[in-house]
Amino acid sequence: MVTDPGQLRLLALIERHGSLTAAARALQLTPAAVTQQVVKAERDWQVPLVVRGPRGATLTAAGALLAAHGRTVEEASDKAEAELAALLGHLSLRLRIGTFQAAALHLLPPALTALRHRHPDADVSVVDVVSGRGVEEIGAGRLDMVIVASWGTPLVPPPHIRAHSLLLDPMVVVLPDDHPLATGQPADTELHLEQLRDESWVSILAGHAAREQFHDAAREAGFTPTVRFETESYDVAQALVGTGSAVALVSRLALARAPGTTHRELAHPRPYRHLYAVTRTDASLTPLADMLIDLLRDVARDITATWEAPPRERRRPSNSRHGAGSRIAAPKRWAKP
Repeated sequence: MVTDPGQLRLLALIERHGSLTAAARALQLTPAAVTQQVVKAERDWQVPLVVRGPRGATLTAAGALLAAHGRTVEEASDKAEAELAALLGHLSLRLRIGTFQAAALHLLPPALTALRHRHPDADVSVVDVVSGRGVEEIGAGRLDMVIVASWGTPLVPPPHIRAHSLLLDPMVVVLPDDHPLATGQPADTELHLEQLRDESWVSILAGHAAREQFHDAAREAGFTPTVRFETESYDVAQALVGTGSAVALVSRLALARAPGTTHRELAHPRPYRHLYAVTRTDASLTPLADMLIDLLRDVARDITATWEAPPRERRRPSNSRHGAGSRIAAPKRWAKP
């Protein structure tokens, strides 16, 4: 026969409490249910196990032998319950986060600060994760939440993964601050991508979704872009634009306002990326994840509110990259005729 640990534990409880009624109370069962379990145990073991009397119940020699093993089962059960409670308590305060650079710089810090105020004992860790690997990290259980971006198309995760929308992050054109399109019209003027068809470009590396989106947008605008520089970083792209050598499409969230640069919004339809927080569908063991998602959405609303009414920029002198007192004259790639 296959040994039933529940029968062993039942005999240990009868031995400890001295009655079927008290054992039933410990198991949160009715006395009748415990009596039925004793009958079944005696039938399974094919030997009398319990002697019932007017003053309670005692065990036979066979019952006492099995009860000794039942105490081991009960101790293991109690230990398992305590360890699981400790684990769940730890997991409820643990949050392992993955994110990409722009979100780590601009979206996550205010939300984490608010989370720390609410739960100062939270066990939070953050690692860099490229968007393309985020769902994989969640599926493998290595992270509890990742912030990822999807360029132009909705993120469709597998059934056991859930994507929580955070914000739409539009692309803007970053220009050298002496570019004619920057100096020749008001700062709130929206540009059409075809106005930049003859420019040299800094672009994200080939093979990245952002690069594919850029080429698709250029094709729809009727030109093939001349890409002179490639990088995996919007910060690097903006620094290169600041040299006066090229222009770039950069996520609005990633705008760093590098020296020598300015930016202009694109006319609709404008390319964008969609930011998500990704978790497992069953995130009951990590309740801090839901709280942080709410905080991230609050931060996202505050950020996007500033995008809706951008302040007008003041005109800058054409040599502003070098300062008014610079001894080096700024070369003008976009000299007016």
